[in-house]
Amino acid sequence: MSDPTAAGARPTLEAVAAHAGVSRATVSRVVNGGAGVRQPLAEKVRRAVEELGYVPNHAARTLVTRRNGAVAVIIAEPEFRIFSDPFFEQQVRGISRELTAHDSQLVLLWVEGPGDYDRIARYLGGGHVDGALAFSVHNDDELPSIIRRTGVPAVFGGRPGWPGATADQAVPYVDCDNRGGGRLAVRHLLDLGRERIAHIAGPRDQTSALDRGDGYRDVLLGADPGLTAQGDFTAASGARAMAELLERRPRLDAVFAANDLMASGALGVLRERGLRVPEDVALVGFDDVVSVAESTDPPLTTVRQDIEGMGRLMVRLLMRVLHQVEPEPGADTPGSVIMPVELVRRASA
Repeated sequence: MSDPTAAGARPTLEAVAAHAGVSRATVSRVVNGGAGVRQPLAEKVRRAVEELGYVPNHAARTLVTRRNGAVAVIIAEPEFRIFSDPFFEQQVRGISRELTAHDSQLVLLWVEGPGDYDRIARYLGGGHVDGALAFSVHNDDELPSIIRRTGVPAVFGGRPGWPGATADQAVPYVDCDNRGGGRLAVRHLLDLGRERIAHIAGPRDQTSALDRGDGYRDVLLGADPGLTAQGDFTAASGARAMAELLERRPRLDAVFAANDLMASGALGVLRERGLRVPEDVALVGFDDVVSVAESTDPPLTTVRQDIEGMGRLMVRLLMRVLHQVEPEPGADTPGSVIMPVELVRRASA
C-alpha cells in the first residue's frame, strides 16, 4: 500500500489526515470552511496543511461548498478611466487585499461600451463567481438590474441612485459622507475669509458628485449659479471648468473641486492665468488621492475619504452575505455603511 506522504507525491486529503492524526472528514470540514470542528483540532489540521503544502482540489471543493472562491469586481467605467484615475487603483487595492485575506480571487470587469453589459450578464449568470462588487455606477446604468436578474449577491460602492434604488432597501453599499465633505470644504474656505467661492461639479449621473454639490449649497444658501461649472472627474474637465469659471466670474477667490483630479486641472489653468494659489484663489479638492494631492504645486488641501478602507469594507459586507453571518450587536458593519471624512490641510487653501 502506498504511503500518502511519499516524497514527490502531491499531498492528499488522506495525507493531511494522517499527519494531523484526525479523520479525513475532519480535514475536509476545516479545508472547506465548514463548522463543527473544535479549535485545537482545526489548528492541528491547518498546521498539517502548511507543513505538507496541501492545495485543495478546486473542482472538488466547489462541489462540496458550492462556491468558486472568486468575486467579480465591476467598475462601470471605460478602460482609460480605470487605468488613469488613481482613485480606482486605491479602491481595487483595498478590495484585493481583503479578498486575499478571505482566500478569494478577484475577477476584474469593466464597461467599455453598451455591448459589455451582455458579456457581464452572461459571466455573472454562468456561475463563475460567488458574488460581485460594483462601483462608479451611474444613475442610468444597467448593472444593478443585471446583477439583480442573475441573483448574484452584491455590494455596491456608492449610494444607490438608479431608478427604484430607494424602494429597494436591501441593496447593501459602502460610501463616504460626500455631502458632509462638501460642507467641510466650503466652511474651511469661508473661515479663510473667501467670499466668492466657486464649485467644479462632478458628473450629474453619480450620487457622489450630486451629494458633494449639495454640501456646497448647504453652506452657501442661494449660491450664484454662475459660480458652478460642470466637470466629469477628470483633470481635463477640471481645466475646462476652471477656464469657464474665470470667464464668467473673474473675481472669484476660491474653488471647491469635487475631486482631486479636477482640482489639479484647475490649478494648471490658474497658474497659466497668472493667479497665485492660495494668495489669489484658494483651492480645495476631494478624495485625498495622495499621488495627486501631494504632487501638485502647491500641495492640495482636500477632503479625505478612506478609499482603500472602503474597498476592504465592501468585501467584508459581501462575505457576511455569502457566509450568512449576522452582524454582532453594536458592530460597525451593518447592511450599508457611510464612512466619515476629514479635511486634510496642505498649502493650496
